[in-house]
Amino acid sequence: MRTPLSRRTMLKRTLGAGAALAFAPLAPTGSPSAEVHTRPIPSTGEPLPCVGLGTWRQFDVGTSSEAREPLKEVLRQLVALGGSVIDSSPMYGRAERVVGALSAELGLTDEIFGATKVWTRGREKGMEQMERSMTRMNQRPMDLMQVHNLVDWETHLDTLQDWKAQGKVRYVGVTHYTLGAFDDLAHIIQSRNIDFVQLPYSIQTRRAEERLLPLAAENEVGVIVNGPFEGGSLFGRVEGIPLPDWTSSFDCESWAQFFLKYILGHEAVTCVIPGTSDPDHLQDNVRAGYGRLPDSDTRSRMRTALQDL
Repeated sequence: MRTPLSRRTMLKRTLGAGAALAFAPLAPTGSPSAEVHTRPIPSTGEPLPCVGLGTWRQFDVGTSSEAREPLKEVLRQLVALGGSVIDSSPMYGRAERVVGALSAELGLTDEIFGATKVWTRGREKGMEQMERSMTRMNQRPMDLMQVHNLVDWETHLDTLQDWKAQGKVRYVGVTHYTLGAFDDLAHIIQSRNIDFVQLPYSIQTRRAEERLLPLAAENEVGVIVNGPFEGGSLFGRVEGIPLPDWTSSFDCESWAQFFLKYILGHEAVTCVIPGTSDPDHLQDNVRAGYGRLPDSDTRSRMRTALQDL
C-alpha cells in the first residue's frame, strides 16, 4: 500500500529539495509584490492583511516548551511576513491562553489583530466569557468579538453593540462552519449592524459565492473564511500531482497557495484563516497573499483543473 504524502513532503517536492525551509524573507520568487496584500475592512476602511491564522486544535496545547516552541515560531513568522489576524474561541480549549502567552513572550501583542468568540447562552454568562477571553488573549480592547456558531446571537449582538460603543471591542461579527446556517447568516447580514461574518468557503465548497459573498459586499460586511483546505482533504486530492505550469501567472508556488489564492481572488473576501502549528506551512500559507491573484477567468480554470484530477 502506498504511504500518503504529507503536506510537508508535497511542499518540498513542489518547490524543490529543501526549498520549503528556505523561503525568501518577504516575497515569493519572481513576485512583483514584496508585501502581503491587505483588504479594507468595509465598515471603516482599516487595512487588514488578507491571510491570517486559525487556532482550532493546533493551539490547544500544554505548557511544555516542546509543545509551544513551534507555535511561538508560527506567531513570529506570521507577523514577520506581514500577517496579523489570529482567530480563536473559548471552544478551542487552551488556544486563547496560548495565543495570549506566546504573543506576550514575543512582544507581539500590539502587532496582532485578535479575534475570538462568545460561545454560551445568556447575557451575563456571555459577558463573563468575553471578559475572560480578552484577558486570556491580552487584548483590550478586543479587535474582533464574534458570536460563535450563532449561539444566542441576538442576546450577544445586543451586548456587543453596547461594548463597541464603549470601546471595549473594535469590531463585531458572527460565525458558522456549516452550509445549513447560510440563511441565518444572510438574515443577520441584512438586519443587524455587524462588521464581519465568518463562514466556510473553498475551491471545493463554493456555495458562499451564490449569495453570501455578494450580500456581504452589498452590506459592507467583511468576510473571514474558515475551512479553506476542507480539513486537509484537498491535499489528498492533489497527492503526487505537480502544480500546473500556468499557475505561475498568478505567482502560485504550491497547492496550498493554489487553494488560498482561489479564495482571495474573490474581492468580497477580507481574510482567510488557515490553521497550522507548522512554521513551514505558515510561511506557505501567508505567501498566498503575495503577488498576483487570479482573475475570474483564471479562477474558472482553477476549478476545472481540480475537477479534472
